[in-house]
Amino acid sequence: MALASILDGADSFFDAVQSFFDSLARVDFVFLALGMALFIAYLSMRARALYNALRAAYPDEPIPFRRVWGAFIAAYGFNNVVPARGGDVIKLFLIKTSVPDSTYPAVAATFMVEGVFDVTIGIPVLLFAFTQGVFPKPPDFSQLNAFDLSFFARNPQFLLFCITTLAIALLVLFAVLSRRVVAFWHDVRQGFTVLRDRRLYIRTVWLVQFGGWLLRFSAFWCLLEAFGVGGSVRNVLLVLGVNAVAAVVPFTPGGAGVQQALLVTVFATQASSSTVAAYSVGQQIAIASVSLAVGFAALFFVFGFRSFKDVRTAGREHRRQEKAAAVTDPPV
Repeated sequence: MALASILDGADSFFDAVQSFFDSLARVDFVFLALGMALFIAYLSMRARALYNALRAAYPDEPIPFRRVWGAFIAAYGFNNVVPARGGDVIKLFLIKTSVPDSTYPAVAATFMVEGVFDVTIGIPVLLFAFTQGVFPKPPDFSQLNAFDLSFFARNPQFLLFCITTLAIALLVLFAVLSRRVVAFWHDVRQGFTVLRDRRLYIRTVWLVQFGGWLLRFSAFWCLLEAFGVGGSVRNVLLVLGVNAVAAVVPFTPGGAGVQQALLVTVFATQASSSTVAAYSVGQQIAIASVSLAVGFAALFFVFGFRSFKDVRTAGREHRRQEKAAAVTDPPV
C-alpha cells in the first residue's frame, strides 16, 4: 500500500508538471516577474528580522547584514531542492561564522525566534482555511495523492512511533552532552534575548516579519493571477494554508507533491483542473528556481563559495576544528 501511495503521488505530480508545460504560453509573465520580485523582497524582510534577533543576542559584535541576508537566501534556495530542510544546516554554519564569538546553540535559538511569528499568523490562516469548506480535514489527508500526508494519515501508530523515537533520541543526546549542559542553556538563552524585551521584539522582529508576510501575500496574489487561477484575499489565504500544512512534513524539497495534492483539492471549483495543476507546479518551479539562483549568487558574491558542496565541506572542517579546540581546552 505504501508503494502504491508513492506511485500515485508521483503520477499526480508529473501530470501536474505536464499541465504546467502545456499551459506555459498562457502564463502572464508580467505578474510572474512581479510575484518573484515580491517573494525575494519577502525573504529579505525575513532575513532582516533574523538579523535584528542576532543583534539583540550579540549587541557588541559587528554583524554585517549582507552576510545574514546571503545565508538566509542561500538556505532557502537549497531547501527548495533538497528534502528535510537541509539548507538550515548551511544557514547555521554561514551565520555562525559571520558573527564573531557566537556559538551554534545561540545562533540556532535565534532561528527559533522566527517561529513565534509563524505560529501567531499560521494558526489564524489555518483556521480560516479549514472553515472555507474546500480544505481537506486532517482525517481526509489519507485520500490525497501525496505520499507524505497520506502515509502518515493512514498509519497514525507509525507517526506516533516516529515522534517517540525522536523524543528519545533528543533525551539521549541531552544526556551525552550533560557535561556541557550549563554552557548550552546559557547560549540558548542568549539567542532568545530579544524575546525578553517585548517592545524590542515587536518592533524589530514581529513587525518586520509581518511586513514580509504582506509581501509574501502579494507575491502569491500575483502568482495566482499569472497562472489564471485568480488572485483574491480568500485564494491567497488558502494557498498560505496549504504552505503551512506542507511545512509540517518537509520530506520532499519545498513540500513538492503535498502542495500539488492540496492545491488541486482546494481550487477544484475555482478553475479547471489543468489550470490548477499548472499553477500548483508553476509557482513552485518559479519560487525554487529564482530562490536557488539568488541563493547561489549570494554564496558566490557574499561568501566566496562556488557551490553548496563547498559550503558543506567548509562546515564539516569548521566543526572538526571546534571539536579539536574543545578537547584541548575543555569547558569548566
